Amino acid sequence: MLNGTNIFLIGMMGAGKSTVGKLLAQKLSYNFLDTDVLIEQYAGKSIPEIFANDGEDTFRDLEQQVLSQVSSYTRLVVATGGGIVMRSLNWSHLHDGIVIWIDVPVETLYDRLKSESTNRPLLQTEDPLQKLHDLYTQRRDRYAQADISIMVAAHEKPIAVSDRLVEMISLKVNPDRLKKEA
Repeated sequence: MLNGTNIFLIGMMGAGKSTVGKLLAQKLSYNFLDTDVLIEQYAGKSIPEIFANDGEDTFRDLEQQVLSQVSSYTRLVVATGGGIVMRSLNWSHLHDGIVIWIDVPVETLYDRLKSESTNRPLLQTEDPLQKLHDLYTQRRDRYAQADISIMVAAHEKPIAVSDRLVEMISLKVNPDRLKKEA
């Protein structure tokens, strides 16, 4: 169906890109990669350590390098970091594949992330919910440039999201299918 075209998952932290991405990769018989995991392996330290010791700009540089390398492969589902969309150069790599925005309400993100906020450098603030709202507002227009957008309900299971995405991808790559089924 995809002829090896990569799938890049974008969206806010806590949106479920990694969880849904693994399921989607299985359904498509693709490999799964998470740019955050690759960055940690490359840097030899955790993302919170990178932010604390080297700063966000260094993390974003590493993120850009990893995305550049990953985009040269095929048959991948790639979960990206939430802020990857903010650098224009990253879009040149993302557009090598199909970009999917997993859109989750901010309050749901907060519920998912509040217990692990110590692992999320950008949430190290007095008001993490407000920070999530601010990040969403900053990034929303960039996320909206995705080829496919999927709104995920608060209690929707990852398997259901991945099933919906397979259908949405199928319609994206074969739009005439709708006409044939009608």
